[in-house]
Amino acid sequence: MSQDLHPQVFEGLERLCAAPSGNGILTAPAFPGIERIGAQFSGNAFEPHRHDTYALGVTLKGVQTFRYRGERRFSLPGQVIVLHPDEEHDGGAGTEDGLQYRMLYLEPSLLLECLEADGVGLPFVDEPVIGDPALAAVLLAALGELDRELDELFVDDFVSRVTGGLSRHVRLPRRPLGGVAWRQARAARDYLEAHATRAVRSGELEAVTGLDRFALSRHFRAAFATSPHRYLLMRRLQQARAMIGAGEGISDVAAATGFADQSHLNRHFKKAYGMTPGQWATLAHKPENRKRISGLRADSKR
Repeated sequence: MSQDLHPQVFEGLERLCAAPSGNGILTAPAFPGIERIGAQFSGNAFEPHRHDTYALGVTLKGVQTFRYRGERRFSLPGQVIVLHPDEEHDGGAGTEDGLQYRMLYLEPSLLLECLEADGVGLPFVDEPVIGDPALAAVLLAALGELDRELDELFVDDFVSRVTGGLSRHVRLPRRPLGGVAWRQARAARDYLEAHATRAVRSGELEAVTGLDRFALSRHFRAAFATSPHRYLLMRRLQQARAMIGAGEGISDVAAATGFADQSHLNRHFKKAYGMTPGQWATLAHKPENRKRISGLRADSKR
């Protein structure tokens, strides 16, 4: 199979694969519950790490390789990658030709809200590399122009179509969703996001939600596929990553986002993203990376 995404598969995206060699990451404007990146790498890019979101992406050029659930995996151009929340993985290029791909990080709560009417839990796709042109097209609709913000109406339809696409690849029956205290879980989430740069105590969340800490932990995990503690940590790291990408000093970022010191930030950042804050700064700051990876609007209109 060719190591380039065939130009007829996704019309208008072929120029995204024609960039010169080099390493870099482009982050797109964020939408609540959704992050998007474009990346270009050679060699091993990410050390083992795990997210608190679904990681859904499409390989554009080269061979993408990663270790996931005890096996080495390979994704070719046009194939979809599905990584589940809190599943450890690494990542890099599988050949010397390098790698280009796009990835979208989707909060599980968006999928659960879509599935609530059906009364079933989150879809688990046990094969992390899928040959599904329809699902790839859905993802690339959100990943095609990373310099644009996502529209709310587009996201509503997008999440519904992603949910359907993932459900097609579920092999085992899904567990019933059960009763999730959505109002209380969302209230806890909003409180954590509003106070992400400081320590939040269990008593505060009990006061906000009216649930005891143990019941809240169960409902929060059911809604967001992670614990309140890890959710708070990941939002803190998310802010830190954005500030580093904007060019702020790492020690200043550590202080501003509630970490004890730069070493504390480094340790958690690497566990969450597979690289140090310094490595992220190097990859995200190069102006040429924006031209190289962004999928310029002019190109997509030709």
